[in-house]
Amino acid sequence: MSESAWEEVNGALQRELRFAGFREAIAFVDRLAEVAESENHHPDIDIRWNRVVVRWWTHTAGGVTERDRRLAKLTDALL
Repeated sequence: MSESAWEEVNGALQRELRFAGFREAIAFVDRLAEVAESENHHPDIDIRWNRVVVRWWTHTAGGVTERDRRLAKLTDALL
């Protein structure tokens, strides 16, 4: 998946991901949580039945940083 799948929305990198169902969506969020914990940087995550919206941004910077862009690419690698 390309970075073009990410949009800058209200000062955050945001991407909506669709899955076959709830279990697949939760399995993805579990993988993403591992990355977030290891990086000590945590996205906003909205989970629906088969849809996950991920938002990366840095609170202290008040917006998107290079770290957020790198983590967006790591998020893509989890798919």
